[in-house]
Amino acid sequence: MKIAILSRDKRLFSTRRLVEAVKLRGHEVQVLNHLHCYMDIASHRPGVYYSGQKLEGFDAVIPRIGASVTAYGTAVLRQFEMMGVYPLNESVAITRSRDKLRSLQILSRAGIGLPLTGFASSPDDTAHLIELVGGVPLVVKLLESTQGKGVILAETHNAAESLIGAFRDLNVNFLVQEFIKEANGSDLRCFVVGEKVVAAMMRTAKEGEFRSNLHRGGTARLIRLTPEERSTAVRAARKMGLNVSGVDLLRSNHGPVVLEVNSSPGLEGIEKATGKDIAGMIVQFVEQNAKPNRTRTRGRG
Repeated sequence: MKIAILSRDKRLFSTRRLVEAVKLRGHEVQVLNHLHCYMDIASHRPGVYYSGQKLEGFDAVIPRIGASVTAYGTAVLRQFEMMGVYPLNESVAITRSRDKLRSLQILSRAGIGLPLTGFASSPDDTAHLIELVGGVPLVVKLLESTQGKGVILAETHNAAESLIGAFRDLNVNFLVQEFIKEANGSDLRCFVVGEKVVAAMMRTAKEGEFRSNLHRGGTARLIRLTPEERSTAVRAARKMGLNVSGVDLLRSNHGPVVLEVNSSPGLEGIEKATGKDIAGMIVQFVEQNAKPNRTRTRGRG
């Protein structure tokens, strides 16, 4: 097989591991910086070009698209889909998962457990918005936040009102969410491939921090999931339409709740915590599923 990996930096751990796994299983691989790709959209034969050459002959594409370039990255991926190349994760699913509000609405409609979440535009709604999520402490989260950036804990009512007011003044979109105190600064990262959780770790925030992201100094360890947690993670990934994802859960008093479904989950933390060859599992999934034109949306939507 000939596999393309869309990544802005071939030196990144996850990209390097995927390249190693593809080669180890005897396939050809090319890392493409999606920002350097350009597209022939108007012709009857859609094409993607890179360094002056038309990209042809690929059987599958593995997208590793950063949140800051979602629009352009998914446009490139959509072009590959229109050419009949199999995408590990489809462009529509990635776009859906990156929209935090839309993704939560999809999960809510499916009856999947979520933290109490509010969204409003008018400052007249602030007091009721705080009440809707169970009062303080609460979490204010930018819709474009990644790796814990733009996620702030408000511990008092005055702090919550001031923070919500400041975000509104900046004219940015944000969510207000229930703070799950009983999680004790820990969350679960469930790595889903296909219809199965292939690995899971518990991430714990460093002292004095409530965000458990490893990029913010959190620590990770192997964890055994309950059947309900496994089922929740798989259902969340399926509802997003993602073949590979990192589903972040919190253990609450009313069962597992989904924080986020990540369409480009990092491999470094989970592979080190679990000792599993997750990159190899991803490539094996591609081998089993990559067929020409095997894309649900074919670049539509």
